[in-house]
Amino acid sequence: MKMVKMKPSWYFFLCCLSLAMALNLTSKRPLRCVMYYTGQHQVTPPVDQLKYVSHVAIAFMSPGVFNEPGGMDWPLWTTVEEVREKFPKETKVLIAIGGWGDTIGFSVAALTDETRKTFAENVASMVRVTGADGVDIDWEYPGGNGEDYKQVPNPSKSWEIQAYPLLLAEVRAALGPSFIISAAVPGLKRDMLAFTRETVPRIMRHLDFLNVMTYDLMNRRDTVTKHHTGIDLSLEALEAYIAAGAAPQELNLGFAFYVKYFRTQHEECLDDPIGCPTVLLEDPSTGADLGQAGAFSWHDSVPEEVANSFTKAIDKGKYDEKQGGYYYWDGEENIWWTFDTADAIKRKFPVLVDKKRLGGVFAWGLGEDAPVYERLAAVNEELERRVEAKDEL
Repeated sequence: MKMVKMKPSWYFFLCCLSLAMALNLTSKRPLRCVMYYTGQHQVTPPVDQLKYVSHVAIAFMSPGVFNEPGGMDWPLWTTVEEVREKFPKETKVLIAIGGWGDTIGFSVAALTDETRKTFAENVASMVRVTGADGVDIDWEYPGGNGEDYKQVPNPSKSWEIQAYPLLLAEVRAALGPSFIISAAVPGLKRDMLAFTRETVPRIMRHLDFLNVMTYDLMNRRDTVTKHHTGIDLSLEALEAYIAAGAAPQELNLGFAFYVKYFRTQHEECLDDPIGCPTVLLEDPSTGADLGQAGAFSWHDSVPEEVANSFTKAIDKGKYDEKQGGYYYWDGEENIWWTFDTADAIKRKFPVLVDKKRLGGVFAWGLGEDAPVYERLAAVNEELERRVEAKDEL
């Protein structure tokens, strides 16, 4: 066959055309919007406010219920049928398994070929019985740094790093390709023990997407103030997964529909409250919470002991243009406040969702934003803007 030489100008034109077509196809993909629906806050807004919710994850079912062969009891605080009635008919309903602190069942499941198979078969049985569209695996965190990290040192859990993708492989084999499997994964690099360049490609063979928990990026293990769901730290988390082998379209950015606060030092915070020392937040021996930090949702009553300070945070808080995050430091009571406002959420879309070409967003959790649903409205507004832009292409 005779080869036809292509002029450089035509070659350049076709390359540009191919790139433009690829970008256009990518841009036309609708963004995922995942909402966790929790037993702690069993409320939803009118369904017209949920039109962009592509997936709802019911939280939680305990992993321990899947470890006995031939399981038949699947305890959940609601039913898939009840949840479907609250959302648009096209919304996919997932069962979230696990959650913070509920990890022993995963460790038991991941231990051997036999235990992994038992766990996966039971998960598949549960999905069939409940009528769910899939599962969300919330193992926080394989390899260590969980709630018990002081009692059970990380080296004793290092085997979980290799076992985690094996467990996901069994779940996928049991469920088959037509059901959805997602996972909630750490947002702090120090917690990404099981998410390396070696493991992430293996993990993503079996998952549809990752919900990157770009919140709780400050917790009681920290010793200086920072934004618990700020832009810079969120970007660091996303880039870590991409560098490890996850495609950007497989990642969802997490929003926090709740408030966090931490007690701080005083003199050291006067010049700049960002990055200034906290008081001791957890017991250095046991990891126990010392009561110097807290969190609550917009649906909760504000704890009485910080109610006055929180009022000031709402009235006088500001946005950090450098690191990206809403905050307030109460110098009278020495309290650092950090949370997402509607404006803070809107600012994340162009610099994180668009620039990194992510596949979607998610929030913990839907009912936590009640009764006003101000943050949900901000998410809807940004999603609608992108839908309208795609329609014009």
